Amino acid sequence: MADGWWTYVVIIVAGFLATDMWRWMGVLIGHRLNEDSEALYWVRAVATALVMAVTAKLIVFPTGTLANSPLWLRLAAAGIGFAVFLATGKRVAVGVLVPIAILIAGLLFLQP
Repeated sequence: MADGWWTYVVIIVAGFLATDMWRWMGVLIGHRLNEDSEALYWVRAVATALVMAVTAKLIVFPTGTLANSPLWLRLAAAGIGFAVFLATGKRVAVGVLVPIAILIAGLLFLQP
């Protein structure tokens, strides 16, 4: 019985050390950072690049239901969604919902 509990303790401790510890350190140290510093601009640029890389991978090399959709539909949804995002004052919800609606409509229309 004790062996089963140790597994959960190890998972919790390892999970905390891998993620939450760094988040708390960021909270404690973050208030000292200058928002206009070059280091923070670099961090934002790297974070943005990582998000865009994952997005591009999902568009070009999809899995699951997206793999059944043609590339032109995925590219059109992303492009139109981005244009609508910019046109509506950079509203994130609109930038997420419009491409999803285009993909759903396209998949329903293309269904044999």
